[in-house]
Amino acid sequence: MDLGSVGSKLDLHDREVCWPELLIEAGSEEETTRIAMLLAASLKAGDVVLLDGVLASGKTFLVRKMVEFLGTKDEISSPTYAIANIYQCQPCDVLHVDAYRLKNTHDFHNLGLELEVEGSICLIEWGSRIQNAFDDFLKVSIELEPKKADERSFMMTAHGPRSLELLHDLKERYQKQ
Repeated sequence: MDLGSVGSKLDLHDREVCWPELLIEAGSEEETTRIAMLLAASLKAGDVVLLDGVLASGKTFLVRKMVEFLGTKDEISSPTYAIANIYQCQPCDVLHVDAYRLKNTHDFHNLGLELEVEGSICLIEWGSRIQNAFDDFLKVSIELEPKKADERSFMMTAHGPRSLELLHDLKERYQKQ
C-alpha cells in the first residue's frame, strides 16, 4: 500500500454528534490484510470490535486476518451457524461472533458469553444488531467500492474511551508504515 496516495484518504476528526472516525480505503486484499495486522497489534483482552457491511464485504476476511496476526494455530471459520467461535491466541482468546441470526441484545445475552467477552478480544460480525450490549466498542463499517472487486472503504468509529485509544493507535501505526 502506497502511503503517499492513501495518506490523503486518512481522516481522524471529532464531530459534535459522533465519536471520532477514521476512514481508510484499501485497494486490494493485501491492503485489507495490512489494516487487519495494524488493528490486531493494538487489541487486548476486553476490546470489542463490531463489524458491519453487506454480504461478501469482507467482514470474515478481516476477522480471519486479525486472528492470524494474533497468533492462533486454530482453524478460523465463519461462526454463521455456531454463532460463536473461540480461538486461542498469543495474548488472549478471541471470541468471534456472527450476530446475523440474533434479533437483539437480549438474544446475545442469552448466549451467556459475558465472561468470555470480558477476558477475550471480541470480534462481532453484524455487530450493529447487538451494539447496545456494549459500553465501549470500535465499530468498523466496510463498504464495497462499486465495480471494483477488491476495493473497500473502512470507516472506523470509536464509541468509548478504550476504542478511542484503539483508533488513535491504529492511525499512528498506519501513518508510520
